[in-house]
Amino acid sequence: MIPRYTPDDFAALWSPRRKYEAWFDVELAACEAMESAGVVPKGTAAILRPLRDRLVPERIDEIERTTRHDVIAFLTHVEELGGAPARWLHRGMTSSDVLDTALALLLVEASDALLERTSALLAAFRARIEEHRHTPAIGRSHGIHAEPVTFGLILAGHYAELVRGRARLEAAREEIAVGKIAGAVGTYAHLTPEIERQALTALGLKPETVATQIVARDRHGALVSAMALLAAGIERFATNVRHWQRTEVGEAEEHFKVGQKGSSAMPHKRNPVLTENLCGLARVVRAATVPSLENIVLWHERDISHSSVERMTLPDTTATLAFMLDRCRRVVEDLVVYPQRLRANLERTGGLWASEGVLLALVGTGLGRQEAYVLVQRNAMRAFHGEGDFLALLQADPDIRGRLDADTLARCFDLDRALAHVDAIIDRALATR
Repeated sequence: MIPRYTPDDFAALWSPRRKYEAWFDVELAACEAMESAGVVPKGTAAILRPLRDRLVPERIDEIERTTRHDVIAFLTHVEELGGAPARWLHRGMTSSDVLDTALALLLVEASDALLERTSALLAAFRARIEEHRHTPAIGRSHGIHAEPVTFGLILAGHYAELVRGRARLEAAREEIAVGKIAGAVGTYAHLTPEIERQALTALGLKPETVATQIVARDRHGALVSAMALLAAGIERFATNVRHWQRTEVGEAEEHFKVGQKGSSAMPHKRNPVLTENLCGLARVVRAATVPSLENIVLWHERDISHSSVERMTLPDTTATLAFMLDRCRRVVEDLVVYPQRLRANLERTGGLWASEGVLLALVGTGLGRQEAYVLVQRNAMRAFHGEGDFLALLQADPDIRGRLDADTLARCFDLDRALAHVDAIIDRALATR
């Protein structure tokens, strides 16, 4: 994580202090469960609980330089602070009982913060969709003019994708809310399933179905994959904004704030810097998927090859996605839309967007589809090369005029007819949250 792309709440979440607090929470929950089982003296957890606020991350790191084992260093520090009662912590447990369960706590907290941000982004989209529900625009295929849409409909497509992304993240959040307090290879050799159940319930987690020494890493892979898909949805929107802001297109642009500078050399520049940044950060989030999936394949009951990966990828990926969600929301809220330019670009080809309607009208008269295609295309290509207005060329073509009267041809160019179902599509998108 670097400060530039790390929201404050995620900097706190992934700080050494919060990590050690989570470790302590797991140890204390296990201790309380063991008290209930009668294997740890009653009142031990109550005696140790105040130590949470006295943890010194720097001291733990100092001890680890000797022990070369982070959990042992942590437990040594707690014993320094708590004395004899602290000897009851970690009874029958292995390091991964602490590490994986604490990681689940942090990932649940991170997921909840990401879900909240995603909801805020979706709310911003909803407002702009309604604002431009009926703002005509040209749809593009291969980057080329196709048929009419509305700007609100375009935004609704992005909205629907992000709704799916949020649903995937919710599902991954439930899948990652799993811990283990089951001992060295998950067999409860010195514990019991009831101790685990009680401790994890107190932490808001469920037990791993079949634990080894660790929680299975397909869960973490699912979470990172869900985050990558959400980041890709943001990137797709950001890519479109960058296209809309091109000088030759000019349909919408990022808000250019007072005092903002676009170029050190060219004072006229208004660059899509926020959305370019989002596209770059999406690559960072997406890059975590391969190592996260490779982490699933560990030797036997556990090896440590996944640990170094997760120390980097999980804080980086969650924090970067949080930053992206915040930035994308502001882009959507502040996006400057130019309806007149949208309309001008729609009309730029002189109605060529109506070609399919004319084709279908000819087919409706009994003409073969391929023959009708040739008739429409020859007039469309003439209009494309500036040899006349498309509708006028169609009306002047005897092969077409002999089958379609002026009113029928005019209906093919009716924008309201082309956009008749836009409201239904938008309503369908907005019905999903």
